[in-house]
Amino acid sequence: MPEPDLKHTANSPFKHCPVLGVGLGLRSSLLEDTLAATDLLDWLEITPENYMGRGGSSQRQLERIKAAYPLVSHGVSLSIGSVGRWDEHYLTALEALFETINPPWFSDHLCFSGIQGRYFNDLMPLPRTWEAVAHCVQRIRAIQERFERPFLVENISYYLDYPDSELSEVQFLGEILEQSDCGLLLDVNNLYVNHVNRPGQGDLEPHSFLAALPLERVVQIHVAGHNYYPEGAIDTHGSPVRDNVWELLDWTLSRCNPCGIMLERDLDIPPFAELTPELRKLRQLWDRHYSPQHLLKGASHVA
Repeated sequence: MPEPDLKHTANSPFKHCPVLGVGLGLRSSLLEDTLAATDLLDWLEITPENYMGRGGSSQRQLERIKAAYPLVSHGVSLSIGSVGRWDEHYLTALEALFETINPPWFSDHLCFSGIQGRYFNDLMPLPRTWEAVAHCVQRIRAIQERFERPFLVENISYYLDYPDSELSEVQFLGEILEQSDCGLLLDVNNLYVNHVNRPGQGDLEPHSFLAALPLERVVQIHVAGHNYYPEGAIDTHGSPVRDNVWELLDWTLSRCNPCGIMLERDLDIPPFAELTPELRKLRQLWDRHYSPQHLLKGASHVA
């Protein structure tokens, strides 16, 4: 296992992003408890598609949420890897939402999720070719220029490989991050699931993978649960975070200074009280790796 090196914050291109602390992906069924949990939470992540272009109860809910917490947007429909034109209706609605919530950064997945205007409810991996690198870099640059705020891509879990891939996953991700000058939303659970499903691929060993990444670009970290089936591990976001993922998060935090870490729970959502131990564990890890001045809401990424 590689030894942790010094944190890279001094060179981070995202050093002026606010340090938010411990967050949670907002779920409507937990709204009231989430609003009351300011002792556990510093910020919330929302799925923008749930609020874009909507009024009524959705707008009222959004107003209550943003009065209580800073909000970060994590989308599922941008489809960075698609080859067609951008969905202008989607981008316009996203801009309008950002006028309301003013997120310090926003993110989506490094994948494609639609073809010729038809969207499917999944995040499909990209062929790891130099052509795909150039295509994604051009698309990410266009998004950054349009929105004029930090943009992050997330590493996804995936369950198929393309035979014509020319790069390893870490090479592919690293090239896109560096060439587009964007940030990374690092999902340590996705990284662990991909490793479990491909035990013979040494470049997917989580510690080696992380050691090869430009970790100064990590702005946000996700943790979530996964489940095991006869076919392999599945990134379900429907169970508690497993011990190996907690250990990987701890190790990762020794190597970089993200602006926020957060828990995702999207399926089999339990009562809020059942999530409290995991949120407390996130807080303990955050406090262990950050000095007190970093914990102040709104502090910059680098002191």
